[in-house]
Amino acid sequence: MDVSSYLHQTKPIPSPILRPPLHPPPLSVLARISFSLRPRRRTTSYSFRPSRKTNTCLASSGSDTLVASNRKEDSSKSVASNKEEEDEFDLKSWMHKNGLPPCKVVLKEKPSYDKNHRPIHYVAASEDLQAGDVAFSVPNSLVVTLERVLGNENIGKTFYLFYCLGLHAAELLTTNKLSELACLALYLMYEKKQGKKSFWYPYIRELDRQRGRGQLAVESPLLWTETELAYLTGSPTKHEVMERAEGIKREYNELDTVWFMAGSLFQQYPYDIPTEAFPFEIFKQAFVAVQSCVVHLQKVSLARRFALVPLGPPLLAYRSNCKSMLTAVDGAVQLVVDRPYKAGEPIVVWCGPQPNSKLLLNYGFVDDDNAFDRLVVVGALNTEDPQYQDKRMVAQRNGKLSVQTFHVSVGKEKEAVSDMLPYLRLGYVSDPSEMQSVISSQGPICPVSPCMERAVLGQLADYFETRLAGYPTTFREDDSMLADFNLDPKKRVATQLVRLEKKMLNACLKATVDLINQLPDNTVSPCPAPYAPILR
Repeated sequence: MDVSSYLHQTKPIPSPILRPPLHPPPLSVLARISFSLRPRRRTTSYSFRPSRKTNTCLASSGSDTLVASNRKEDSSKSVASNKEEEDEFDLKSWMHKNGLPPCKVVLKEKPSYDKNHRPIHYVAASEDLQAGDVAFSVPNSLVVTLERVLGNENIGKTFYLFYCLGLHAAELLTTNKLSELACLALYLMYEKKQGKKSFWYPYIRELDRQRGRGQLAVESPLLWTETELAYLTGSPTKHEVMERAEGIKREYNELDTVWFMAGSLFQQYPYDIPTEAFPFEIFKQAFVAVQSCVVHLQKVSLARRFALVPLGPPLLAYRSNCKSMLTAVDGAVQLVVDRPYKAGEPIVVWCGPQPNSKLLLNYGFVDDDNAFDRLVVVGALNTEDPQYQDKRMVAQRNGKLSVQTFHVSVGKEKEAVSDMLPYLRLGYVSDPSEMQSVISSQGPICPVSPCMERAVLGQLADYFETRLAGYPTTFREDDSMLADFNLDPKKRVATQLVRLEKKMLNACLKATVDLINQLPDNTVSPCPAPYAPILR
């Protein structure tokens, strides 16, 4: 049968024995879609957007929908049913049955802080391990990547969607209209509708159980309420959360575009179009779930770079000072540990050089020992300055931009301040002959003008003081909250984040004040600065 006939046949296609794997998202979104829900046959041919139907996923219910609501699992019948099903679809047993070789890890339970939610699982050593031991090696047949999702023409009904995506993925992905994560999330959402017929059913059950939570049992702030987001007041992370949420919304709006591209090819499709099958909040949760556990593989093709590995995150905890990471080898993804473990100890992996703001946004945790933590300071030359174009050209010749981003790394705040000063001085000078000298000057004090130096350092000190004043709590209040063992976990990680940010800002302020104190004459007033550079 040719591809055209295959795509237009009207009989339901049997579910495949093996479906392509996708990144392991703790599907807080997917969890709301009942496993028992079956796709409805669509007989309407679409040439334009059809009328809106009731969202079928909202009507789903049942004990299989692990996080569909906040109701407690207090029914003994429900608990017994869940226990029986969990034994039948145990993740590790399912993986061994489908090709996972003997490994040196086991799944263990950690209680949830929320009594409405089940305990989370984590990967622990099943025996004593030494640095260099292979903890596990997951075959590619159990790893979900875009290569598998888009590249196999025999994966059954779900392939309808991804055959369409395959035709247009290059354009959509390269124009940032639809990301790999969105494709993976949508695939898992439709896969979940297959229920127990899905090859991935045991894996999706595990992701539902995790609910997108990392090993601190906290979801990304993308899923926090407005009240909970207020914990981040003063932090730039709060704005990043809002921007990321808007980006997810834009991707959601592109889903129908992809779907209608397929409309000219497939007159009959067994599922509702994406925005009819899944409301935005459901898609957002699925996207965040995929984001929280996607593994970025190195030295592989672009179609394999984002992978969902069933024994990977969130079952593995991330740590900034760890060196081991999931690695693509011939036919598998394996983990080689970088340190010794005792039997029963949780296994950790490296999360990459990410600042704490990204760790919280992507994975729901903050690392107090994160050597990669940093803050961003943005400086901009004043466009109202009559000499703006001249200064912009001087900045470019010295490797700077008219709008320049400076990174303040933890422990290197003094160096960051020194890096900012030449750029800020350029904004203050008016003599063209001094522009090159001030931006290329070395040392903490610029010899051009004492009053200009005092103005530059004064502006920088004011900037750090203003940022610190934007936080509603003091260091002492932060420490008091963190000492409370009953503190809400979301508030705890938010407080950890803002405290670490304030620590870097205070170090920057101290470095700036120290430079002010080094000025030779304290009686000199700051130079007037009608076109001072802008800091934000």
